[in-house]
Amino acid sequence: MDGLVTRHLGLVFGATPGSARTVLQDVSAVFPRGALALVTGATGAGKSSLLSLLAGLLRPTAGEVLADGAPVSRWGAAHRDRWRRRVGIVFQSANLFSELSVLENVILPLVPRSRSLAALRAAGREVLAELTLTDLAGAQAAQLSGGERQRTALARALVGRPDFLIADEPTAHQDPENAARVLQALAACRARGAVVVVAAHDPRVVGAGVADRHWQLAAGRLEAG
Repeated sequence: MDGLVTRHLGLVFGATPGSARTVLQDVSAVFPRGALALVTGATGAGKSSLLSLLAGLLRPTAGEVLADGAPVSRWGAAHRDRWRRRVGIVFQSANLFSELSVLENVILPLVPRSRSLAALRAAGREVLAELTLTDLAGAQAAQLSGGERQRTALARALVGRPDFLIADEPTAHQDPENAARVLQALAACRARGAVVVVAAHDPRVVGAGVADRHWQLAAGRLEAG
């Protein structure tokens, strides 16, 4: 099946019975191509952990994650790293390189693809324009506001036109105008046929009507919202 699929996915932190904490249990869901899935839940419910599993950043302790039918959660590190070139990830913390410029941060995922520097910069500027960051292309990431950092992280996730976009609280630091731009960028990615999975508390995301499917995470279980 195309898209991302979880089968009886489980995640437990802690190596010993006394310290073990179950984060996710028996999560089975389908995140199809050309659709935006919204995952909501209380703080600590495991949303970020679920996104990390979908993105191949964590290995499940039970079950599996499949991408277009391939069992990516079972793959070794090298094979999984190559697959992640098809994945755009927006972390809550942005994870930018402070000493690099905004444009340099954005084009970093494209560097292993051996394109010319001019092509990399053109692709970076195109996505920066979509998120009203053109004027900041040469600024150091350390100089950015929280909202600018977050949009830069989204630009970095989008620059390679990913097949899978995983976004954790992408509008948390945005004013209404820029939150709308972020949602528009997510919808455009979905329209290109990507799998888009967004975790959010923001009522603007929940109420925007952009989600094709709403999932709720509670007590380690994922249910249709």
